[in-house]
Amino acid sequence: MSKNISAVKKNQISLRNKYRNKSYKSAIKTLTKKYMLSLDNVLSVNQSDDHLLQLSAIYKKIDKAVSKGVLHKNNGSRKKSILAKAMKNFISQDISTI
Repeated sequence: MSKNISAVKKNQISLRNKYRNKSYKSAIKTLTKKYMLSLDNVLSVNQSDDHLLQLSAIYKKIDKAVSKGVLHKNNGSRKKSILAKAMKNFISQDISTI
């Protein structure tokens, strides 16, 4: 490791950003997994409001990560698209079973 002050500081900043970025990504992955599992486990349309609230919370996290530069804009859009598609499939399954 360099003893140059600017190199030391740059290393500290990169470590700080790495941990911050990891927490954003981890939160998004955790919320996404919980959301997908809740869609698989529930078979009634009555809880679709709860699913919409979960979906909006995940969207908020993804948008925040994109605005902070943790995720690329297209990556965030792709994640949101996958979630919306899962929600659409969930709703169409419920309607077809009724």
